[in-house]
Amino acid sequence: MERSKQKQVNQNENEADSAINGHFDGRVKMPGWSAGGAAGTPGAVPSSSVMESWREERTRSLEDNEMSLPSIAAAYTTILRGLGEDPQRQGLLKTPWRAATAMQFFTKGYQEKIIDVLNDAIFDEDHDEMVIVKDIDMFSMCEHHLVPIFGRVHIGYLPNKRVLGLSKLARIVEIYSRRLQVQERLTKQIAVAITEALQPAGVGVVVEATHMCMVMRGVQKMNSKTVTSTMLGVFREDPKTRDEFLTLIRS
Repeated sequence: MERSKQKQVNQNENEADSAINGHFDGRVKMPGWSAGGAAGTPGAVPSSSVMESWREERTRSLEDNEMSLPSIAAAYTTILRGLGEDPQRQGLLKTPWRAATAMQFFTKGYQEKIIDVLNDAIFDEDHDEMVIVKDIDMFSMCEHHLVPIFGRVHIGYLPNKRVLGLSKLARIVEIYSRRLQVQERLTKQIAVAITEALQPAGVGVVVEATHMCMVMRGVQKMNSKTVTSTMLGVFREDPKTRDEFLTLIRS
């Protein structure tokens, strides 16, 4: 009986600590964090239980695109009819196929793997000062209304003997933004991917975006922007580091 209880406890701990970067639900262990303490508590080197999910994820292939295109186009034809339109009129004859192809492009992040982007772009480098890439253009799709989200992403990290090719930070943004998203999850996924790949001393990500679901419908607030942030490691623990990052991305 005791062995069964202990097995369940271990299973629950493993589930809580896993970082499944399709839908991140766990805690990220940063260098110097203890496994059981609060964020920022000094402790042992991070456990191998951190799941490097960025190495494994891909939920759609190019072959899947080809196979699913007719059914997606047929669904758009049904939508057009449901809206009171005639899918056979000249201006709409090719619209279902165009829309289906466009939607596959808008969500092409599902067919890309982070490891394919990062594998040859992580370099050993004795650099321990902050690295920032700001104003990265971002386009995504609101998963609640299937309308665009667009804006800018600012990324900073404090290297721990390894650095990442600068353009790869923009590629990480592209992979996770080209999916059905909510901004809060997108922000965390970017930070977690960089953390898992580099194990830096800290990561900060800020996303500023306009949501067309708030502009074109609903409250229709034309000038509203949503700002989200994820701070990990020293960016969360040390106010000076966090303030330096926030000051630099605003300059």
